[in-house]
Amino acid sequence: MRTVFLALLVAAPAFLTQPAAAAPCGGDFGAFLQAMEAEAIAAGTPPAAAAEFFAGARQDPAVLKADRSQGVFRKTFLDFSQSLISKGRLNTARAKSAELDRIFARAEAEYGVSRGVLLAFWAFETDFGQVQGDFNTRNALLTLAHDCRRPELFQPQVLAAAQLHALDEFDLGTTGAWAGEIGMVQMLPKDILQRGVDGDGDGLILLKTSPADAILSGARMLQYHGWRAGEPWLTEVTLPEGFDWSLTGLETERPTADWAALGVQPRSGALPDLPASILLPQGRKGPAFLVYPNYRVFFEWNKSFIYVTTAAYFSTRIEGAQPYLAGNPDPALALEKMMALQEKLAALGHDVGKVDGILGAGTRAAVQKEQVRLGLPADGWPTPALLDAL
Repeated sequence: MRTVFLALLVAAPAFLTQPAAAAPCGGDFGAFLQAMEAEAIAAGTPPAAAAEFFAGARQDPAVLKADRSQGVFRKTFLDFSQSLISKGRLNTARAKSAELDRIFARAEAEYGVSRGVLLAFWAFETDFGQVQGDFNTRNALLTLAHDCRRPELFQPQVLAAAQLHALDEFDLGTTGAWAGEIGMVQMLPKDILQRGVDGDGDGLILLKTSPADAILSGARMLQYHGWRAGEPWLTEVTLPEGFDWSLTGLETERPTADWAALGVQPRSGALPDLPASILLPQGRKGPAFLVYPNYRVFFEWNKSFIYVTTAAYFSTRIEGAQPYLAGNPDPALALEKMMALQEKLAALGHDVGKVDGILGAGTRAAVQKEQVRLGLPADGWPTPALLDAL
């Protein structure tokens, strides 16, 4: 049924597979549901399935509250990684690798994605399927699609969920994360519809209950976003005394041979022949990594620098890497000081994005540029000295 339905969607005229115009956000929720139902039908969902999907849907205030109160990514890399990575979780990941060896081998053979990466996402997203979220997914998606903050992101997810419902792959009682992600690896409906894999051969793609479906769907999604088969993503390294800190950060990429010539050494093994950047998630006094093109693909799964770096590091641990050298980094700025720093950086013309106290990629790059200008160690890690100097 799924193959036939998707074939019909592909064969349909463009006006059937793409909504003519987005439903207006805000306003009366009932009118919004009617507009979205019409869009779903225009996008190819059978009218009976669309009517069933939208009937009885409601707004969920808890979803909006969660959307406006994210704070976990204000943690430092050391705090975040140590809270998510334990000996027990590492042992469970390796046990799952052995238990589902055939599935992971298939993911590696067909999509080129390492099992360590897939296991890390599975662990972080749902603790290997144990905690998949208890928000009603239909209501969550419709709430966010109706909200005027990001309707362009969530209205297509509503349409995809309606199409999954028509395929018998989305029950109206489906639960997941507040932002609409579903299943063991927490994928959004549009990704499931377009890149989901029936890993267990039962004719359905059910990421909530089938490890094979979840693992292979995650692998296919990463491949779609540019994962390069057989290549690493992160290596812990040591840096020499007197290293030029301004060369660190994701904006500077050089061949590993160039880094080796500057004294950058892997803690174990040899460096691959790849373009790489030096990453100091907590400044020059903390752990140091070389990251490669595959590291950047992690951001297609989650946009948080801290989440991505922790997942990339945990992936290497699952595959046998040793624990990082934590070092003794300078303490992180308190929230109010970080926000004050972002305001100063923005006033100087830097694009730091939203002033939210989160040390994201934009803020790190701005910090490093100001450190260079002021003659401070340019490692991208904000300190009280930098704040005072600004």
